[in-house]
Amino acid sequence: MEGSRFVKEPFDWHDQRLDTQERIMALQFGQVERRLERIEALIEGLERRLWMTVYGVVAVILTQAVQSILEYAPKGG
Repeated sequence: MEGSRFVKEPFDWHDQRLDTQERIMALQFGQVERRLERIEALIEGLERRLWMTVYGVVAVILTQAVQSILEYAPKGG
């Protein structure tokens, strides 16, 4: 006898488990990638704020320097 006439191919649990594990890993990697993209976006926003703060501090220092130079400059007349 060749086997059951209702079952054409034996079910391979090993292949099914590997397919399931591959799908789960693909989902996990997708989630990790989305989290990394979100973290990168947050870092870019933080970096922008940091540079704006640096430019603001430099602008204040330069303004004070120009004001002090103008105070000591000889008055025209």
